[in-house]
Amino acid sequence: MTSLDAVDVVIVGAGIVGLAHAVEAVERGMSVVVLERDEWATGASVRNFGHGCFTAQDGTAYRYAKTARETWLKLAKLAGLTVRESGTVVVARAEDELAVLKEFAEVRPMHLLSAAEVEDLVPTGPDVIGGALLPLDIRVDQRTSVGLIAKWLARQGVRFHWGTTAHLISPGEVVTSRGRVAAARIIVAVGHNVDRHFPSLADEFEVRRCALRMLRVANPHGRDIHPAVLSGHSLLRYSAFSLCPTLPEVQARISREQPSLVDIGLNLMYTQRPDGSLTIGDTHAYHKTLDPFEDNELDRTVLSETAHFLGVPSLTVLEHWRGVYASAPQPYLVASPADGVRVAAVTSGIGMTTAFGLAPDVLDTL
Repeated sequence: MTSLDAVDVVIVGAGIVGLAHAVEAVERGMSVVVLERDEWATGASVRNFGHGCFTAQDGTAYRYAKTARETWLKLAKLAGLTVRESGTVVVARAEDELAVLKEFAEVRPMHLLSAAEVEDLVPTGPDVIGGALLPLDIRVDQRTSVGLIAKWLARQGVRFHWGTTAHLISPGEVVTSRGRVAAARIIVAVGHNVDRHFPSLADEFEVRRCALRMLRVANPHGRDIHPAVLSGHSLLRYSAFSLCPTLPEVQARISREQPSLVDIGLNLMYTQRPDGSLTIGDTHAYHKTLDPFEDNELDRTVLSETAHFLGVPSLTVLEHWRGVYASAPQPYLVASPADGVRVAAVTSGIGMTTAFGLAPDVLDTL
């Protein structure tokens, strides 16, 4: 087999986690090759909400998120990304949700909002009683950001081999579908597909695939919605809200009143795309291998709950899709299956939010 390239670092995977490591390696003066099996990134990095939900992270994820925020803002200038420092509005529709937000104000930078202030910022249904603004959060255009970052990296000398599959990963070398790439440092950033390369490692970390149902709908209010918008269901999905003593009351009430929504792992939220349409969702289902056949009831549930959240009778669907990300009991998988090889994955659905914080830690170990 012919030699395809030789560099300081080879990165397998051109999603946001792989690109974050490429950005960090370039800053350290390393030569970099990125291998990507598709012609462009088509996975979780483009199928998400485009939401940098920094404030609601906890522990290591919060540390990574604070670093990632600065990198996103820097890349906005360098790579021409659209990054909005518009924050996140959390809409409270029950007294226990508002109680959690009041407690959250004691541990994170945020502003409590009255019902009228919430409605000034975002469209809501008639049952809003208050909320909060998380001002440090950002929004990016999820469908274009990774492509723009890749183009900027290419201008910095990073060599991309698109449509190139990594067949064999071993110390000092990756054998691909197009030839061999030599590198002293190898980073495998393939998300949930880690089991394709290192199945024992995936078993050890209990990696599963999390399938999401998401949709893009026409904006029924026709107004600009700058922040990301979360609901009371979102309080159950982000780790930092567990710091609030009254969160179990929210969990108990939602489980009692809406058990079917808990069963499908609903995170009721939305963001606006540059064309004015809304990305809405999402549901969560966890399996090692995903069933290819999906029940439309998931989409109908997301649509009906979002319509009520927005205070409208119905929504017009423009697109729908399944997102997939790696999930495991721990939020990150960082492992060394061979000398000079690091597997790096965000196993908690917060790759866009924290990958730029994870990458420096991983490269420090190489």
